[in-house]
Parts: sequence; C-alpha cells; structure tokens
Amino acid sequence: MKTNTAHAATIKGCPIHQLLQIPRNDAGAARVDAAGIGIFAFGVAAYALFFGVFVYAALFVGNWFVPKSIDSGTPAPLGEALLVNVGILSLFVLQHTVMARRWFKNWFTGFVSQAVERSVYVVAASLILALLFWQWRPLPQVIWDIRAPALWWALTGLSVFGYLLTLSSSFMVSHADLFGLRQVFFRLLGRQYQPVGFRLTGLYKLVRHPLMVGFLIAFWSTPAMTVGHLLFASLTTAYIFFGTWIEERDLIAHHGEAYLAYRRTVPGFVPLPRFGEA
Repeated sequence: MKTNTAHAATIKGCPIHQLLQIPRNDAGAARVDAAGIGIFAFGVAAYALFFGVFVYAALFVGNWFVPKSIDSGTPAPLGEALLVNVGILSLFVLQHTVMARRWFKNWFTGFVSQAVERSVYVVAASLILALLFWQWRPLPQVIWDIRAPALWWALTGLSVFGYLLTLSSSFMVSHADLFGLRQVFFRLLGRQYQPVGFRLTGLYKLVRHPLMVGFLIAFWSTPAMTVGHLLFASLTTAYIFFGTWIEERDLIAHHGEAYLAYRRTVPGFVPLPRFGEA
C-alpha cells in the first residue's frame, strides 16, 4: 500500500503488534501518512462508541444504575411498545444481516477505504442500539420476581458472567479484528491487511458460538422478568439463532471443508458430547 511520503513518519518497536495479531515481518520501520492517521483515529473512536454502548447495554437490560433501563419509564400501550421496540430491533437485525454480507462489503468498499469498513459497521450497530435504549417503550408487567437473596444474587451473577463470557470469547479469536481496530492499525502502518483466518482456540473448542452463548445467558438470567424484558430476550434470541445460521453459511463458503469438519465435531451452543463419533 502506497503512502504519502510528504506526511510520512515512522513507528518503531510498537508494543501492540502482538495484541492486534499483526505479523512483524517487515525489514524496516512502518511508514505512516496523514490519511492513515485519520483512519486510525476514526477506528479508535468507533471502538470507544461500541464499548460505551456495550457497557450501557448490560446496565440497561439488568436495570442497573442507569436512568433509562428496560423496565423504567412510563409504561406504553402494547401496540405502541410493539411497534417501536420490534421496529428498532428489526432495524438492528437488518443492519447486521446486510452489512456483514460479502456482497455488501465488496460494494461498500468501492466508496470507502477497506480499512474502515468494519469500523463503519461497528458505528452503525452502536448507533442503532443507542436509539433502542433511548426510545425503548417499557412493558413492566411482571412475569416472575425472585426476591430470595440467594437466588437473586445467583441470577444477577449469572447475567454478569454472561457478559464477561461474551467479551472474553471475542478475545479468543481476535477482539481487535472483530471491532475494526486491527484493520485501521494495518492501514496506519501502511501495510496490506491480513485476515486472522479460521482458528480453533479456547472456548471455541467446546462450542462454535461461545460469544452468543454469553449473550443468551446474560439476557435470560434475571431475577425479575417483565413482559418488556421477555420481548427483548425472545427477539434477540431469535436473531442469534438466525444470525449464526447465516454466518455459518458464509464461513462454509469461505473455509470449505475445514469449517464443515469443525461443525460436525463441535456443537453450536451447548457443550454436549457427540456420541457415536470417532
């Protein structure tokens, strides 16, 4: 990748190569231009937005410490709540489904740098979630409300564990690549992007979708289940199963027999043994 030598600078001994899984196979120092710096700044800002939304999402669903949560505010009529809540969640599903497809990426990178494609995806998803939290219409009718201290803490702790499982699972493959940091750092260094590739590591040896298992645990483990929370958990669960089905079709198309063999031997969500297999 060419750089603008008029604005070039060098990076020596950068300590985050290993964290971002960027091979250090250059004979010389990296070359950085003004465009690369701008792209990198955008990628970092996109990541910061994602992380803030991710933390707020956990607090929103758990009804923890935030002024606007899944059950707070004036209850809305059922029709209005369904229209707004399902509508925004459907927008999130549409954005995730379309922008993650290879045909869309090929089209989109005809207009923007390939280095920022993932960061734009992250920004779009984060803004839709922020809109959801802002406009969510509560349906606070109680389905269950567990107040026994031991069970309350157990379910709350299990929900927190789910979010930690999701976050840790993202690092087992490449957290930086998943959220666009690795791509913009390659561009900052003036180097051609190298995909992480298919790797079998950590919890991915037990289930194919540990990141999504974390979300399922987090959303359903609640000591107080309301109609609104049930709506949110049900719709996100439906999308998780639909989304992973679509994703696996892409993975099979890209990795072929390597992923098919992985799918035959490793369960999708529940780490149960596959009996009768060698």
